[in-house]
Amino acid sequence: MAPASAAAAAASSSSSSLLLFSSLSSPNRRLLKSPISSLPIPSNSFISSPPSSSCRSSSIKTTTRPTNSSQHSISSSSSPASTSPLEALIFDCDGVILESENLHRTAYNDAFAHFDVRCPPSSSQPLLWDPDFYDVLQNQIGGGKPKMRWYFGENGWPSSKVFGTPPAADADREKLIDTIQVKPRPGVLRLMDEAKAAGIKLAVCSAATKSSVILCLENLIGLERFHGLDCFLAGDDVKEKKPDPSIYLTASKKLGVLGKNCLVVEDSVIGLQAATKAGMSCLVTYTSSTANQDFKDAITIYPDLSNVRYTRYLLI
Repeated sequence: MAPASAAAAAASSSSSSLLLFSSLSSPNRRLLKSPISSLPIPSNSFISSPPSSSCRSSSIKTTTRPTNSSQHSISSSSSPASTSPLEALIFDCDGVILESENLHRTAYNDAFAHFDVRCPPSSSQPLLWDPDFYDVLQNQIGGGKPKMRWYFGENGWPSSKVFGTPPAADADREKLIDTIQVKPRPGVLRLMDEAKAAGIKLAVCSAATKSSVILCLENLIGLERFHGLDCFLAGDDVKEKKPDPSIYLTASKKLGVLGKNCLVVEDSVIGLQAATKAGMSCLVTYTSSTANQDFKDAITIYPDLSNVRYTRYLLI
């Protein structure tokens, strides 16, 4: 649930501009400039609304947090007038690629209820992982599928809507795990693929332990995307944790990209502070647990990435 107000996001007047995209009823498209007085927008990025049938341009209200009712675009520019073209897109993991641990646990329980997963099969209610148990589980076993494989291996395979009786064959067990596996947050995989296809470098920087993050990412984004990352850093790779900028400064060096040419996707004010201290722009996709934090230094704020698109246009 988005907060009722984000007035704190209205900072002092800025001379930066946000480029907005609109179209007429014909295929011809035009770029419009609209002054933004609340958030500092770097010259390399803009958010754009989808084409409409009218010639009236739409605008992004930065004093309230956007909903998912319209699409918006991240863009880089090859124009000589742009001093900071987007060259790298860096994702935080927990809260950005996957839900925060508490929301992740809730998502598992929702999936167990939806597929009527009962363990043992004689249980009167679907499987429920309580906070205390999940806190221990997530600190011992990384990744969604490994968690379920371990749990069902220890406690017996469940009955479910997928299989009326507990699956015995390995192939059936994998099908069950795949069916109820918690998915990445909306829009993450598509945005990764769009940016990669456009030649933008991709990185994931997580404060969590590397071994657990690797297992998590391999399951959530897939082996091909994970091994295709241009940079992957975890909490083990730096001495200081966020909001210290060490992890993003290290990523900048490994990517060979200046901080001003990087865009970070974060979900919390701690991550936002780490990004901005590293000289990077930051887009925030908040969760229910971070929605009321002060994101005044973010270039823009969304509930998730489902309607954020990557495009490439020239700045004007």
